[in-house]
Amino acid sequence: PLAGPGVWRAFADFTPTGGDPLTLGVDVTVPGALTPRPLPAPTSSTTVDGYTVTLAGDPEPGRTAELTLTISRDGAPVTDLEPYLGAYGHLVALRQGDLAYLHVHPDGEPGDGRTRPGPAVNFRAEVPSSGTYRLYLDFKHGGAVHTAQFTVLVNGAHAGDVPPAATRAPSPPAPTGPAEHGGPDHGHD
Repeated sequence: PLAGPGVWRAFADFTPTGGDPLTLGVDVTVPGALTPRPLPAPTSSTTVDGYTVTLAGDPEPGRTAELTLTISRDGAPVTDLEPYLGAYGHLVALRQGDLAYLHVHPDGEPGDGRTRPGPAVNFRAEVPSSGTYRLYLDFKHGGAVHTAQFTVLVNGAHAGDVPPAATRAPSPPAPTGPAEHGGPDHGHD
């Protein structure tokens, strides 16, 4: 169920057999009185389900930036993350206003002999423009998937900035990360 009245965007992120990765989006309208809420203030640390997740790195428009998300619980580093959809984390970014979508896979993958199961999950991400973004990190630990959320201001944006009308058309995803991550053994079921 959706959380209440408003326009919601649903994304389907997949790779067709023999094709390139695709992301499709559809808006779903839930009728009723809408009470807009401002995004939470930008922060480099957040708590979800008793986990503290810290973000290091600054996204820049049109440039690949290294982002590291570090996970701890009760003050201790989490070093036994579990694979979720073939990775130790998945990062989604949505730009405020037009909901431009970016799905990023981390560097490395479980079982490759070099990628550690935490506490740090490293990503290389390129955002399409300046603006206010909402980041969502999915990670699995203790048999459950947790989602940490961040608000990030990119390249001089101010909280509440919305792209001008001319740039509000939905943007295609900007794939980043290892090219082989979307291969047939990736694990999206």
